[in-house]
Amino acid sequence: MPNFHSRTATPADAPILSDIGRRTFVETFGHLYRPEDLAAFLLNHDADVWAEELSDPTLTVRLVEDDGVAAAFAKVGDLKLPVETERPAAELRQFYVLKPWQGAGLAPGLMAWVLDEARARGAEELYLSVFSENHRARRFYERYGFEFVAPYAFMVGEQADEDHILRLSLKDQA
Repeated sequence: MPNFHSRTATPADAPILSDIGRRTFVETFGHLYRPEDLAAFLLNHDADVWAEELSDPTLTVRLVEDDGVAAAFAKVGDLKLPVETERPAAELRQFYVLKPWQGAGLAPGLMAWVLDEARARGAEELYLSVFSENHRARRFYERYGFEFVAPYAFMVGEQADEDHILRLSLKDQA
């Protein structure tokens, strides 16, 4: 039986988050890319990059562990996606769950934290981007009420993937 515990990540967690980010991306999408494009993208998951991000006061990362083993994380920050909004907004930048914990009941608790964190920032809308062919993730987000806004070119090295920008009205979630 899982024993999930979540906490706010600190710069000391950079190597753990780097590992989760790299493993999750490669497990899920690695087969789609040329090795050089994948390698270039994975530089964004380097521990040094994570340490810098974890020192950024505009970002908050929640790390989930199962009996002390890192299993997942979510990153919430200021809206950076290319969308126009008239209401205060936040962005779910990443929501990564390692394969052994997918379907184990971890994701709903982590999403509850994401929604609470966005509201605590004063956001009335929450945006994210998801790979158009990641049907499992899309179904998960749609269960929470996220709706399609626009396509978005997500770069992995020199390869442009079609992501979908999704939006959730947090006012409707009160």
